[in-house]
Amino acid sequence: MTDVVLTGGAHPGPAGASGPDPDEPRRSGSWWRFAGTKAAGALVSLLMVVVLGFFAFRILPGDPVRSLAQGRRVSPEQLEAMRVEMGLDQPLMSQFWRYLTNLFSGDLGYSYTYNQPVLELIGERIVPTLLLTGTAFLLSLVLGLWLGQRAAWRRDSFFDRSQTGIALTLWSVPTFWLGLLLLLVFAGTLHWFPTGGMVTVGAQHTGLAYVLDVAHHMVLPVLTLAAVVYAQYLLVMRASLLEEMSSDYLTTARAKGLHESGVRRRHAIPNALLPTVTLVFLALGGLIGGAVTVEAVYSWPGLGYLTFQALRAPDFPVLQGTFVVFSAIVILMNFIADLLYRSLDPRLRTA
Repeated sequence: MTDVVLTGGAHPGPAGASGPDPDEPRRSGSWWRFAGTKAAGALVSLLMVVVLGFFAFRILPGDPVRSLAQGRRVSPEQLEAMRVEMGLDQPLMSQFWRYLTNLFSGDLGYSYTYNQPVLELIGERIVPTLLLTGTAFLLSLVLGLWLGQRAAWRRDSFFDRSQTGIALTLWSVPTFWLGLLLLLVFAGTLHWFPTGGMVTVGAQHTGLAYVLDVAHHMVLPVLTLAAVVYAQYLLVMRASLLEEMSSDYLTTARAKGLHESGVRRRHAIPNALLPTVTLVFLALGGLIGGAVTVEAVYSWPGLGYLTFQALRAPDFPVLQGTFVVFSAIVILMNFIADLLYRSLDPRLRTA
């Protein structure tokens, strides 16, 4: 006689009755509970970023008031009046409280250097940054994933060794150094591309001519950003696909007569993409943050170049505003990556 053990209060139904499949993985909890937990963690991270950003920029060397008065004959009384106007005469905690209350009401402050609301400055500069980083992201993603899967499928071939070597080299190169090198060769020596800016100074282009002018200025900055990020995608995609190549389900697919290209495209690559999802969104957030150095090298009029200029003053409201924006984008990308990874990988949805 065989003993039957019933767990979880389940009762056997009549013969032939349909019930839950015992082999089907159970849910590990509500998706909404998981999303809520991740959202709460993201909000805590953002709050810590706000606090850290405020106090970190206060220890930067330099005095904003003296920087603004540099080159002009200003009396000590006038300097003190400027300090009072900017609110820098108040205790540090009072400044922090005022910053928090303004931030939660949607006010990022007023720029010392530009005499303009920080939110308005960010609104003007975010479009060039998104244009630059978005183009670099799409280029690096397509190129990295395509070359990575081909390098893994041709393991130890000349193609694999050459692509891996190039990717490792580019990954280890500092972004600003690569930008300066491309600028020196293709703009300074060959004169193929402009040295900086987003459009030609003094040109009154409209329509297609304007689009082509912007695209011409984008080539070097986009290549600089994409070269480093595509290398990460290539190496991770290659490593993920190599792990999948020895799996039993690929042997079964071959035994069924499926062509090698079909095995790679329909079975191996979809599973190898799972570990890459998180990297894609993490790199996207880091790509926007890394635009600071690239925009500074190429004088691209985006948030990165605005941050670089604010560091020289230092312009505290601008620095705090751009820091919050950059950090919020990174945190948001991490949050989306967590949700997508849970949705794509069934192992994270099982008990």
